[in-house]
Amino acid sequence: MTARYDFASDNTAPAAPEAIEALVAANTGFTSGYGTDPVSARAADLIREMLDADAEVRFVASGTAANAVSIAALARPFEAVLAHEHAHICTDETGAPGLFGHGVGLIGLPGAAGRIEPSALEAALARPDVSYRQSPAALSLTNATEYGTVYTHDELKALTAPVKALGYGVHLDGARLANAAAAGFDLKLIKDLGVDLLVVGGTKAGMPPTEAVVIFDRGLARRFDARLKQAGQLPSKGRFYAAPFIGMLGSGAFVRHAAHANAMARRLAELMPFPVRHPVEANGVFVEMDDERLARLHASGWFAYRFLDGSVRFMCSWATTPESVDSLAATLRDLA
Repeated sequence: MTARYDFASDNTAPAAPEAIEALVAANTGFTSGYGTDPVSARAADLIREMLDADAEVRFVASGTAANAVSIAALARPFEAVLAHEHAHICTDETGAPGLFGHGVGLIGLPGAAGRIEPSALEAALARPDVSYRQSPAALSLTNATEYGTVYTHDELKALTAPVKALGYGVHLDGARLANAAAAGFDLKLIKDLGVDLLVVGGTKAGMPPTEAVVIFDRGLARRFDARLKQAGQLPSKGRFYAAPFIGMLGSGAFVRHAAHANAMARRLAELMPFPVRHPVEANGVFVEMDDERLARLHASGWFAYRFLDGSVRFMCSWATTPESVDSLAATLRDLA
């Protein structure tokens, strides 16, 4: 039996037609390299328009690289970055922030459903600087979170305000920023949160491998290309990383497809016979399921991961169909 990965991750979906068409359109003629081409310039303009912000934009190959390079720009090797304890940078990037940052540390903070608990952040910021411990220099946030919840503007402001008051940096991992936007998060307000570096996720939104790094703090843009080059993230044919953003943003598909993914997650949650552990606000559904039933689910052909908190995760994407949701739900009802 061939395993079905429809709900294993939003990374398992194919690329959306709008992204592929833009990629093909960019594959003509000769142009300058390393992100200096008109395609990259157009994609950057569309991102600035989406964010209503005057910022520098660069395109890289992966979210891990985007996050790690950004964090390395915000903290020195003897410093650390605060993040939710289950943030992608803490659990799924194999120490990349420390590698790119030549020793930068990560300090995990608790919080329900992927959102940092404000009191935990306050306690971490209040700890005294000492020579034998990496003190924080920045905060990393994720929206939508790893558990499919979405911070509101005010919730983020409550976290960034005390950090900025101390002169520290802020990084926002937007691997699923499109899903957050589709859930009502206003992207044009990000610039008011004190975010220095934003990662706009392309891959999970339905593009071929590409992510955008948005540099709000233009002081960080100095020699940023050299930082990318050293990290192997300044490709000579940069237009092919930028082009999918033109197709997705220019057509409105970036948020439109995310809204569909969110709707499919809500549909699955409504049909779910297992207890749903976290609020379904974006495109993920997390449920309580024992090992025996998870093994039987895999044996039936559907693959799903057991996640960090012990729940079983089902992710929807732009390509998820109502029929596939109903088919999975029928299998889950049989298991339950």
